[in-house]
Amino acid sequence: MTGLEKMKSQILEEAKAAADNKIAEAKAKASEITSQAEAEAAKITETIAHKSEVQVANYKDRAASSGDLQRRTKILAAKQEIIAEVLDKAYQSLTTMNEDEYFAMLLKMLDKYALPENGEIFFSKADLGRMPAGFEAEAAKAAEAKGGSLVVSKEGRKIENGFVLAYGGIEENCTLQAMFDAKRDELSDKVQRILFA
Repeated sequence: MTGLEKMKSQILEEAKAAADNKIAEAKAKASEITSQAEAEAAKITETIAHKSEVQVANYKDRAASSGDLQRRTKILAAKQEIIAEVLDKAYQSLTTMNEDEYFAMLLKMLDKYALPENGEIFFSKADLGRMPAGFEAEAAKAAEAKGGSLVVSKEGRKIENGFVLAYGGIEENCTLQAMFDAKRDELSDKVQRILFA
């Protein structure tokens, strides 16, 4: 082998060794990059999985909370419906009392609402027509006991039941519906305590 060929051969060997060296470095670098990417991918996957678990847990909590809220809302609505039904039946039982009980109740209401003044009491046409004998005198007695006087008006008012008291242009609505409406919250609370305590 001539000197030129030896030089050529040596240059080729050095070039091959340098290329092999570069290839080995590139493979090592590629392996390092792959390892880093795999580690980073595993970290990202773990983060995403944890985030998903947290989101699923939060969703389950919200769904359970929403379900519980809906259940409590439905229970409350059912309770309110029952209370309203009880109050309606109570009102109906008052409006369907026999005449003696009804007018006795009106006298008790007069004892409570009559004022120590001169006034007039109004009834519906139906109540004027079925008023028992002696009721006017008892109403006058109830007013006198309070220090006032009441005259039963012969003018029938457009009311269903109960009465309206008038003192010097000021009227007090003592119809059963007005009494019920005024006491509705208080009555609802009592019914709730009785039924759901």
